[in-house]
Amino acid sequence: MNAVLRILRYLKSAPGKGLMFSKHGHLNIDGYSDADWAGNVTDRKSTSGYFTFVGGNLVTWRSKKQNVVALSSAEAEFRGMTKGICELLWLRKLLIELGYKPTSTMNLFCDNKAAIAIAQNPVQHDRTKHVEVDRHFIKQKLEAKLFQFPFVKSEDQLADMLTKAISSKTFHNSLDHLGISDIYAPT
Repeated sequence: MNAVLRILRYLKSAPGKGLMFSKHGHLNIDGYSDADWAGNVTDRKSTSGYFTFVGGNLVTWRSKKQNVVALSSAEAEFRGMTKGICELLWLRKLLIELGYKPTSTMNLFCDNKAAIAIAQNPVQHDRTKHVEVDRHFIKQKLEAKLFQFPFVKSEDQLADMLTKAISSKTFHNSLDHLGISDIYAPT
């Protein structure tokens, strides 16, 4: 209940906040994916989250507790990457159905080099058998050249705000990158 009251107080104090959509001259589909590892102190399950952008504008976001306990931070991030990829593929299919053919490879920005290495490694290892289905799914999409996984530094990872506590400064900087602005703020 305290969390709900805190959210309501924030919304009441920011009546002019909202998403600003701007024309950027492209329809590139990009995403940011992140996960905390064993973040829930009760059951040690991780929380994963993602933001997706079309044409440089935020269109979807999600934060959700993972169904199983991750054995490593790389596994937690890898499972989060899989959810982010599914969302990006859905957006790509939606754009195609609307008559807009995406021309560039989609980017899913991740701040975990181990998870990126697992996704890009074509060889199955014993250490990744517990995420084998996700690994094959990602491998198939990589081979089709639908995705690439650029590394992003943790301080530039927008999806951190969906999975863990961040500083006020980082929070407000992230709002700017997400296209959230206050129409009542002085210019």
